[in-house]
Amino acid sequence: MTASEEKFTRQTLLDVQPLTPSLFTLRATRDPGFRFRAGQFARLGVTKADGSTVWRAYSMVSAPHDEFLEFFSIVVPGGEFTSELSRLEAGDTLMVDRQAFGYLTLDRFVDGRDLWLLSTGTGIAPFLSILQDFEVWERYERIILVYSVREARELAYQALIEGLAGREYLAEYAHKLQFIATVTREHHPRALNGRITHLIENGELERAAGVELTAEHSRVMLCGNPQMIDDTRQLLKARDMQLSLSRRPGQVAVENYW
Repeated sequence: MTASEEKFTRQTLLDVQPLTPSLFTLRATRDPGFRFRAGQFARLGVTKADGSTVWRAYSMVSAPHDEFLEFFSIVVPGGEFTSELSRLEAGDTLMVDRQAFGYLTLDRFVDGRDLWLLSTGTGIAPFLSILQDFEVWERYERIILVYSVREARELAYQALIEGLAGREYLAEYAHKLQFIATVTREHHPRALNGRITHLIENGELERAAGVELTAEHSRVMLCGNPQMIDDTRQLLKARDMQLSLSRRPGQVAVENYW
């Protein structure tokens, strides 16, 4: 099999940045033929010491127009994949599937005024890609990015989020974005305290955003902890907000590769 016939390409790591003992970012070269929509994921492969290859799905943090690929990862203690991935350094090889996957993209919704992006941990990755893509800023009047972590030091990509307003192509739209951080295991002066589900139930999240979560106006994307996704979907279902399917457009979209 020739290189062009393989289902993946071999890319070179450009940078690996540890954020905490259990979180890190990695940036790699991008094959010129690799195309994706903001919000999608790629399957990444690493070679173990025994020569075998392990694959896992990772959402792109980088924008579709970037010349590189960036990913955000947690280190799972004893994890077969992340243990290998976290040991890689700039110059090492990362395998990337030739095809992007996933349906956590803006075309899941046919209408809506307010876009809510609800994330936990590394689940913020696809939303960072979406926010760097021009389409979302044109389509919605309000964009509310909610980022839930256990400890304040885990709030990654703050410089990227704050810097969106300074990007020339977003300058006239930057007022649409509201960023709400929530920390579950400690109090932080610039964050809410508690799980996303709790903040929805007690109304605190909507008060912080200054806008209601309604089936008429709200479109909600969920990515992160599977339990958060399940519990939040039930809360939204009680508000007549349904999963958006190709045959039946709705108000909620989720990522299921976890």
